[in-house]
Amino acid sequence: MLWLVLYLPRLPLEAFPSLPSPSAIVGRERVVVADRAAASAGVMPGLRLAEAWALLPGLAVRQRDVEREQAALARLACWAGAFTSEVCCLPPQTLLLEVAGSLRLFGGVAVLFERIVAGCAEQGFAAQAALAPTPLAAQWLALAGDDRPCLDAAQLPLRLGRLSLSMLAFSPQRQARLGSFGARLLADVLRLPRAGLARRLGADFAADLARALGDLPDPRPRYVFPERFVERLELPMRTENAMALGFAGRRLIAILCGWLAARSAGVNECLFEFIHERGTRQRPATVLALGFTTATRDAERISRVLIERLQRLELPAAVELLSLRAEALEMLPGRTASLFGECAEGAAGAAGDSVAALIERLQARLGNDSVHALSAVAEHRPENGSRRISPRLLAGKRSAASLLAAAAMPDAGCGPRPLWLLARPQALREVAGRPQCAGPLRLLAGPERIESGWWDAGEPDALGDLRRDYFVAISAQTEWLWIFRCQAGWFLHGVFA
Repeated sequence: MLWLVLYLPRLPLEAFPSLPSPSAIVGRERVVVADRAAASAGVMPGLRLAEAWALLPGLAVRQRDVEREQAALARLACWAGAFTSEVCCLPPQTLLLEVAGSLRLFGGVAVLFERIVAGCAEQGFAAQAALAPTPLAAQWLALAGDDRPCLDAAQLPLRLGRLSLSMLAFSPQRQARLGSFGARLLADVLRLPRAGLARRLGADFAADLARALGDLPDPRPRYVFPERFVERLELPMRTENAMALGFAGRRLIAILCGWLAARSAGVNECLFEFIHERGTRQRPATVLALGFTTATRDAERISRVLIERLQRLELPAAVELLSLRAEALEMLPGRTASLFGECAEGAAGAAGDSVAALIERLQARLGNDSVHALSAVAEHRPENGSRRISPRLLAGKRSAASLLAAAAMPDAGCGPRPLWLLARPQALREVAGRPQCAGPLRLLAGPERIESGWWDAGEPDALGDLRRDYFVAISAQTEWLWIFRCQAGWFLHGVFA
């Protein structure tokens, strides 16, 4: 096993993103953590609140909110699901990730470690990260700020032995007792007999040393990912610009995609809610629904649709909170690469994803009603041979060709059909018995008789009974056209691609 630990020393402060600088979090009238501006003025953890205000009269102060901190830690645990489903929350400020099974997927230890630390920073948390074969060893390395990965359990005595006891989370009484033994580094403790340490400091302390070195098992309870996804994010400052919400929206999308990856699922729709600032007239939240043609957990794909929608969104008032909700999940297992590279099926899947992303961007720009798919109908009259449907109804189709297959499935006995039908047949002139369209047309194939439709002749806006002879013709500009002749004359009905 390989454990990556994220220790968040500034979590009590980072849980209040809108707190102005200089600021500090206090508990029991003492400073718990201060931001950089306050720290540069001498406001340090453990300082009394009165002394902190004496040093910095403009210091903004908030009481520590443990519930808010744990909500932030749970939010980060959902985000970490993008890297591994083996996540452990250790309140109040630590997250454990078992990443041994993710190394090959993400390109090795160095790449994975860098991505997780960088992603944690993008989520708004400054983390001290460490990597070790045992969870407790990784925790101690993270507390000491040692971010060099330790991959071999045989190196643990040497790596842990360099740690100062003052950096580890031992109680003051235990620190004093170890100091009375002359121990300053953990190596000094490891050289002492375990039986004597157990008698003088307790069996639990000796057991912790054994767990850190891998001599005893150290099972950790796994984080249980919630059944429903509802997350809120407080903005650092209120904003009236819709495009400025994109950065915070991406943070929520990254959390959503981590949660979806841990559940091997995707979503066809998610809902953003923009909660407006409180005032004399409280406005209802602005709701933005993002729809997708196929189930997805691709953060870039979801973000593109969000940005397209935000570009056309007008906010009625300033926004101070964002909320993202996703409920209807669809199972979406990961893809398996073939042994000798991408196979034809994998290429078709990639093409289907690109077409789905294109459809989603068009819907975001033009509106859902302006983008549709075609489905074949068992009807011989061309105008009634297909109908518009939502692209989402073809969500099971994975290739680009299959999205258009419904429009290209004529019966075996039918003649050729064009891809483009005119909304209404266009009347053509006739000269000496030959139809004209920017010149005389030459008939290449036909006639194909299409007739009848008496069953809906009395219905409003119905096509009714018809009798037409269809031909494939070529124009002077070498355009291939689909024309027909009826009692009213010649008409152009379609154009071949």
